[in-house]
Order: sequence, then structure tokens, then C-alpha cells
Amino acid sequence: MNQEALQRLMEMVRLGSGLTNTIGIRAVSVEPGVVTLALDKRPDILQFTGHFHGGAIAGLADHAAGGAVSTLLVESGRIAITADLHVKFIKAADGDTLIAKAKALKTGGTIGVAQVEITSVKNGMHELCAIATGTMRAVELPRRPQ
Repeated sequence: MNQEALQRLMEMVRLGSGLTNTIGIRAVSVEPGVVTLALDKRPDILQFTGHFHGGAIAGLADHAAGGAVSTLLVESGRIAITADLHVKFIKAADGDTLIAKAKALKTGGTIGVAQVEITSVKNGMHELCAIATGTMRAVELPRRPQ
């Protein structure tokens, strides 16, 4: 699959998702089996101490994991949806941007697994703040609304 087709896939999924679009997740890079996404700091996605909320971090990790596995499925007319997601929070995410880099570890006929590293970026420095593992189920690619 070429780079343009991968970018179209990620944009279609991002725009089709209420949460992803609402909180401002954006694609940084997409290649077969690897997706990097970003989320900028905003008051409505922070917890009471001013750090990124765990729900926003988990949502970013979930979308990145699904994207990484989907890049390996889309040529067969399928995408990945989450069957299971484990997030380990390592450090408070106090940066200005979160970066999630997901790599598909295994993709089979119906199940795929991806690993995600989420870093918090502050003053150009990346600090690991969470890791996640997503188990994804392959489903038929939804039809686009006419």
C-alpha cells in the first residue's frame, strides 16, 4: 500500500470518530505496521493537576494501536477495532504534546497485536509517560457515507 493510501486511511478513521476528532488527535506519520499520532495540550483534556488526563492518553494509545494494525489489514478490506487495551502509566504527562508511536507486532486472520509508546514532549524533550498493548480484531471496512 502506498503512502498516500495509508494517509487517506488514517484521515478517514480520524474524521469518522467523534472522540478522536473532538480531542484533536492528528497523524504525524503512517507506514505499513507503524503509526505515529500526536495530541496537543488543551484545558479540556487535562486532569485537575494540569497534566494530560489518563483517558486522553488511553484514547491516543488505542487509536494508534488500531491504526498500526489497520495499515496491514486495509488491503484485504478490513480494519482493526479494539478487543483489549492495557495501558501502563509511567510518569505524569506534563508536556505540551503527547506523541504515540504504535507498532503492529503480529497480525493474523482475525487478531492483531500492537505495542505503543507514549511520550510527553516539553521544550523539545521527549519523556516516556505510558506504554500500551492493544489486541485488535479485524472487521470489514465500513462503507463511507455517500
